[in-house]
Amino acid sequence: MDKSSGVGVLDKAVLVLDALEAGPASLAQLVTTTGLARPTAHRLAVALEHHRLVGRDLQGRFVLGARHAELAAAAGEDRLVAVAGPLLTALRDATGESAQLYRRHGEHRICIAAAERLHGLRDTVPVGSSMTMHAGSAAQVLLAWDDPGRLSVELLGSRFDAATLSGVRRRGWAHSSGERETGVASVSAPVRGPSGRVLAAVSVSGPAERFGRHPGRRHADAVLATAAAFTAALTPAS
Repeated sequence: MDKSSGVGVLDKAVLVLDALEAGPASLAQLVTTTGLARPTAHRLAVALEHHRLVGRDLQGRFVLGARHAELAAAAGEDRLVAVAGPLLTALRDATGESAQLYRRHGEHRICIAAAERLHGLRDTVPVGSSMTMHAGSAAQVLLAWDDPGRLSVELLGSRFDAATLSGVRRRGWAHSSGERETGVASVSAPVRGPSGRVLAAVSVSGPAERFGRHPGRRHADAVLATAAAFTAALTPAS
């Protein structure tokens, strides 16, 4: 199917935004991903930055800008958030632990939906919380399927390494204990869009003592089933 709109500059700008959907990118990476000439890619990225559709991270790489979240909220069409309530509630009830949905934004991950454990000791993550991409099972999931060329930079300062992410890709889920916060454990799995691209990470988290030495054995199946339900909800009916 021809994706060209017939408006060349608009089509090229969309190529830039599509490339940044996968995560931060240098100008050289934008050129490689989009196939655009370097001056063209730079001119479009800077123009999109002016309109806050593109931003920069702390390393100067291009990232999707804050305007996208504002537009999604205004339109009321953020499908991930729209379907999250019942899915996270069901995950919480199945595991007995707090459940969250995280989406990457540059060098951070944002909690965009949550269902807290109703009683007892719990890990509380308020919606809107910004967390590091350097620790935690959700961060592992959001990085594991990223462009391999970016990982060497993105792993700098992380509490996990490339071998950890290889294991995440092999299993299809991630777990951590005491990585983000002492005494807290979590299990996460990727939420994919219709194209197969990782859009978010769904997680359960709680006291490490309750999760045990092998958190994945206890909760991976439930988290994977919820991730699959998210993906199914995002897939248009044929």
